[in-house]
Amino acid sequence: MADPVIVSSGHTFERHCVHACKSLSFTPVLPDGSIPDFSTVIPNLALKSAILNFCRSSFLDPPKPINFLTAENLVFTLKATRNPQNLAKDTARFNGLRVIQSETELNRVPRHISTSSEESVTPRSGPTYYSSSSASDVETLNPNSIEEDELLVKLKSSQISEQEEAVISFRKLTRTREETRFQLCTPRILSALRVLITSRYVSVQVNSVAALVNLSLENRNKVKILRSGIVPSLIDVLKSGFQESQEHVAGALFSLALDDQNKTAIGVLGALPPLLHALRSESERTRHDSALALYHLSLVQSNRAKLVKLGAVQALLGMVKTGHMMGRILLILCNLAASSEGRAAMLDGGAVECFVCMLRKGEFDSESMRENCLAALYGLSHGGLRFKGLAKEAAAEELLIQVEEMGSERTRDKVRKILEVLRQKDEEEEEVDWEKLLNSDDDISQARIRSS
Repeated sequence: MADPVIVSSGHTFERHCVHACKSLSFTPVLPDGSIPDFSTVIPNLALKSAILNFCRSSFLDPPKPINFLTAENLVFTLKATRNPQNLAKDTARFNGLRVIQSETELNRVPRHISTSSEESVTPRSGPTYYSSSSASDVETLNPNSIEEDELLVKLKSSQISEQEEAVISFRKLTRTREETRFQLCTPRILSALRVLITSRYVSVQVNSVAALVNLSLENRNKVKILRSGIVPSLIDVLKSGFQESQEHVAGALFSLALDDQNKTAIGVLGALPPLLHALRSESERTRHDSALALYHLSLVQSNRAKLVKLGAVQALLGMVKTGHMMGRILLILCNLAASSEGRAAMLDGGAVECFVCMLRKGEFDSESMRENCLAALYGLSHGGLRFKGLAKEAAAEELLIQVEEMGSERTRDKVRKILEVLRQKDEEEEEVDWEKLLNSDDDISQARIRSS
């Protein structure tokens, strides 16, 4: 593959093959019997990067994308072999289309298909420039308007002063006018913004991202923005853009993550590592919006697994212990505790002791923060004997009884659920040697050291 894309069903294909299937109204049946869903197409940047890295390390030329005509020929052949009864009719139609087209038209990619040069990763100085996803991936809901055409002329101008004037004007237009946000969120404008977002000029970059944040506030725009291929550019700015731009990017990712259809894709596109890093930003706005983005993204299991692999649990627990954005970080940890990988990492990282210590000190800014702490502890309580051993070592049961007496009804409800888990007993548990269980991991680690 040269230009891999992920479709709605989770399968990965070469981009022009997907468009060819759409063009010929053909849905293949895969070897495992599954049927792909081509309704949504997003770039598979992780696979594309892996392919390019492999080629570089193996001293091979990177693969070149097949053009649309070749892809259409391949798909037509596949369709004909799967449906031989329609072969004559399909061949006549297919050849008829080819006779009508001139030689120039045959070599030109259809207007709704983006060229490979627009899709490629181009190394430049400053933030990395990514361009992905064709205009066909975004449904055009509005016809081209005079206002849009005039704005595009300035956005695409080679004069920096005109670009700056255009993005400032665009930002003002979309700040309060909700209908304007919807009308001007078109594939052409998003494509122009995608370039300007990574501009080396402060004003152009800052106002471009801010304008995109305004567009993302309209719920109807959220999926459209993600499908435009603009998220990789936002991630680049979050990694190495100007500080004010990073503030807006964190807000944009938070806004886009509110839509359930976007959560998995944002994680796939690589937003999680820079968002975690942004939690330590000098800007309070960047820190808080990044935390909120991570909270919404971690509602999806695939993103929880990624965060655990990135070592997020230790970092987040460290922030809680220092009181750094405790409320928002506890929300993320609650989500992680809902997954088996997250629970295991949190139990190993000392989360039970940490949360019990927080409850004992009682240094919460609000009752809701106490509830979040208890909710995270309840999530960990599904960790079986391991959790019970750690809770017993931390003297959690005695403390929870005290908390239950003083807390609100919601707090008492959460405490009761944890106490039920702690007090549950079965035949196996009655004979558990808690000290041996708690020290088992240390014994295993020492044995590994000796054997090595």
